[in-house]
Amino acid sequence: MTDATNAYAAGVDIEAADRAIDLMKEWVEKARRPEMLGGLGGFAGLFDASALTKYKRPLLATSTDGVGTKVAIAQKMDVHDTIGHDLVGMVVDDLVVCGAEPLFMTDYIATGKVVPERIAAIVKGIAEACALAGTALIGGETAEHPGLLHPDEYDVAGATTGVVEADELLGADRVRAGDVVIAMEASGLHSNGYSLVRHVLLNTAKWELDRHVDELGTTLGEELLVPTRIYAKACLDLAKRTETHAMSHVTGGGLAANLERVMPKTMTAVIDRATWTPQPIFDLVRQVGSVPQPDLEATLNQGVGMVSLTAPSDVDAAIAGLAEFGIRAWVAGEVREAAGDAEAGRVRLEGQHPGW
Repeated sequence: MTDATNAYAAGVDIEAADRAIDLMKEWVEKARRPEMLGGLGGFAGLFDASALTKYKRPLLATSTDGVGTKVAIAQKMDVHDTIGHDLVGMVVDDLVVCGAEPLFMTDYIATGKVVPERIAAIVKGIAEACALAGTALIGGETAEHPGLLHPDEYDVAGATTGVVEADELLGADRVRAGDVVIAMEASGLHSNGYSLVRHVLLNTAKWELDRHVDELGTTLGEELLVPTRIYAKACLDLAKRTETHAMSHVTGGGLAANLERVMPKTMTAVIDRATWTPQPIFDLVRQVGSVPQPDLEATLNQGVGMVSLTAPSDVDAAIAGLAEFGIRAWVAGEVREAAGDAEAGRVRLEGQHPGW
């Protein structure tokens, strides 16, 4: 969103900012919660905190992120209504891994020139994704930076705040030997590793974004803009319905490194690659760029966007519950007692993906 009264720098088009506000109002209204007060144009977003009185010991959680160089693909294709899904996915799904419900979000859009229709399209994607995550879009800012950014360039960032009951906080201290690693399918690349993907497919192979790729069943550009899957509601439901001890959002660094962030030092996790086949885009990057598998796994999500560490007795219920939200999930590995320092808190990938 934007507060046009802040767009006072030399060369800034205040009239365009005002028009952008008018165009985005419809979409922002779709991302409300009952606790949200007021509307566009204020200096701060307001959220009725009396909703927290139902908690015995509420812990506030916060997360902030952007979408990295994926914005370069959106700009090159002149498609701007999906990048907001990526932004929301990056921040709310970082939040829910500790069991926190995302309550509200704010966004920040920096651009070389405010084009109202483009800004409105970005906010449309943000608002639609907030609705999917159950979070309110309560404020934001659009900043015009002529001279710093080219007229068609922009970047987006966002922050979200949520709440979790203290004794329901998920994390490494709850993880037990025997916990099952449940993998949740990604929609594609999500929003990480685009520097590698762009280097391999666009810069080195010289592929154009409008190139139809048979392995993908679509154009390269359309595949690269597939929005990040939002797991928030599904993961919150998982935490309530099952004995899930920890979750990990698979973003930059890949599956093993992100799961290690919630592993206790006395445990190790073993994941079997044979339990899934990554989507074709991952194998395409591997083969076209001759990228070694360890490098892929340290950069891309390899088709797994979120994982949970769940008690074995609740695995079937967990997979069935995730399916109700349209998320395919499977057993990918298990947690074991670490046998020495080399395994302490570490995650090991073994086996191979079918067809690789």
